[in-house]
Formats: sequence, C-alpha cells, structure tokens
Amino acid sequence: MLLIDINIKYQNFTLQTCHTILASGVTALFGRSGSGKSTLLRVIAGLEGCAKGRVVWGDEVWQDDSHFTPPHKRGLGFVFQDSRLFAHLTVAGNLAYADKRARDLPGANLDEIVDALDLGPLMARHPATLSGGEQSRCAIGRALLTRPRMLLMDEPLAALDANRKAEILPYLERLRDRIGTPILYVSHNMAEVTRLANHLMLIDAGRITHSGPLSALLADPAAAPALGPQEAGAVITATLTAHEPDGLARLQTTTAPLFLPHIEAPLGSRLRIRILAQDVIIAREAPAGLSALNILPAEISQISGDDGPAVMVQLRAGDDLILARITRRSASALGLCIGMACFAIVKSVSVAPAHIGPDHNTSHQRP
Repeated sequence: MLLIDINIKYQNFTLQTCHTILASGVTALFGRSGSGKSTLLRVIAGLEGCAKGRVVWGDEVWQDDSHFTPPHKRGLGFVFQDSRLFAHLTVAGNLAYADKRARDLPGANLDEIVDALDLGPLMARHPATLSGGEQSRCAIGRALLTRPRMLLMDEPLAALDANRKAEILPYLERLRDRIGTPILYVSHNMAEVTRLANHLMLIDAGRITHSGPLSALLADPAAAPALGPQEAGAVITATLTAHEPDGLARLQTTTAPLFLPHIEAPLGSRLRIRILAQDVIIAREAPAGLSALNILPAEISQISGDDGPAVMVQLRAGDDLILARITRRSASALGLCIGMACFAIVKSVSVAPAHIGPDHNTSHQRP
C-alpha cells in the first residue's frame, strides 16, 4: 500500500488528500488540466516538497514532519510527458544505463522488456531518429529496467497524436499483463484510462473525489458529474465469438450478443468495451423494426440527477453495469423506476475502436 496524507497550499489551489493506493495492477489518476494530478505524482516521487503531510510505502515512511527520503532512494520509476532519453546514447545504451544500476533487484529482465515493448529493431538507433511513439516506448522500457516498486507515468501519451496513441496503447496493455509492475497512471484522456486501468481515482481542484474499481466507478451515476457528460459511460467485458461475413464482430456478454465493427483479435479473446452513457437508449419493451443491432435485456438499478434536464440511469445487464444519460422528460414518460425490467439499446457504430481493448487478469501475476 502507498499512503498519501498531504496538504500543500499553492497560490491558486490547495492539494489536500488522504488516500491509500493499491500497490498492484494499474491505478489511473484522472482529472482535468490543473486539477493537481502531476503535482500529486511529483509529491509521491519526492520531486515536490510537502511541508505538511506523510507519504508512506508499506512500513517505510518516505516523508513526514521530521524525515524526507530523496527520490533516488524511494525505488520508483518515473515516465514524464517528454521522453528525457540520453541523446548521446542509442536505445540499447539508454536501456543498459538503467539495467546495470538495478541488475540485482527483482523484476523483469532486459530481454522481457525489449520483447514486451518490441524494442529489438530500435536498439542501434539514437533518440533523435525515433518517432514520438518509439521514444515513449524506449522511455518506458528504461524506467522499468530500474526494477521499480511502482512505475509512475505522467501523461506519457499526451504529446502523441491519435494514430501514435493507437499504436502504443497495445504495448502498455502488454506490459500490464506480462510484467506485473504496479503502475500509477496520470491522464486526462478517459479512453486511455478505460483501456489500461483496473482501479480509478478522480481528482478535482486538488482533492480526490471518487475512488474504486474501474468498472464499478464508471457505472456509478454519482461519479458522472466529475467525469462530465461527454465522458460518462461504463465498461463491460465480453468474449469475441465470431468474425461475421459482413465485417461485424460478434461478442458474447453475460446477457446477450453484442455486434461491433471488426475487431483485430483472435476468437475467444476477452475484451473490455467502453459504452458512453450518451449512446445508450432505454426501451420499456423489446423494440422491433429498429436498425440498432444491440438490444440488451436489463434492469434499472439506480436513477440519479440534479435539477437539470438530464438524468443518469444505471442498468444491470447480466453481470455488467451500463450507464444511460437520457432526458428527465423521457424518464418520466417511460415511468422508469428502480427494479423495472427494460432494454438497453446501443448502436454498433457508436463504440469507437479506441474504446475496445483486451481485458486482463486483475491478479497481474507474471506468466
């Protein structure tokens, strides 16, 4: 466990939180720009001073009123927004620099890291000749070769365009599933978060407002205002069962099949799928004569909303939770109430490829 109990006053805001972070899996810290994400990460790493508070790893006190452990003795890896690679060294040299200094520590070895991040073809090249995505992969590999207790990642994909992000996300998923190093991942991109994380913390104005398992928290109507109407939505899991002749992929959920545009994955793959609340329609009865292919039997488990025109409706579809954002008028006209049987309707083309990724074993044990 990593305990953070701090109170830091800045000119424009106060970073104040008392929270415990699990030292396993991928924990995402999500919030808008200026909410305090990067500052909190720097406090954990020892790169930012904290006059009041404590930072404790297990039974090791890294910081309190009388003690401060410097960054290089905390055993953490840090990946910044820019790669910060050594320009005079090749990729092999950058990796070897970290590997030699941490060779006696437990953790993944050089060959495992090179394989997981596909760095083999890049080993003889210098950073200036690499693309942004290649530089990021090298920087992540170098940080992992310090054999850190936890890897801190401060928006490592922020400088990449959408295509480069799409290229590197599978490598991060591979690291998550193969290497097993705990990761604290800072981002303001919910698509990245839902692809990678199994635990989520929401931060706003220097305070952690919500925390919990990713799927449960994203499906919680109470957390929707912190995410915003465009980002609110749930994550479900399904098994890829067929590549249909017309180009659709058939996935089996715990309640009904789900049809999405073609997915590059082998049959039998377990996938996590993010469905935005604004893309879900609720019907009292099974619809007929409808173009939408995905009609999931469900039951209403929560209804939440303020005085505005919209409400959030949480639906239980088998073992999954789905969130729908509909108008208050529609909810009233349908007579929606908790416990009511209904149907969640999702257009196949509304689920973006960036919102689909491999599900993973939450134990994060190395194979």
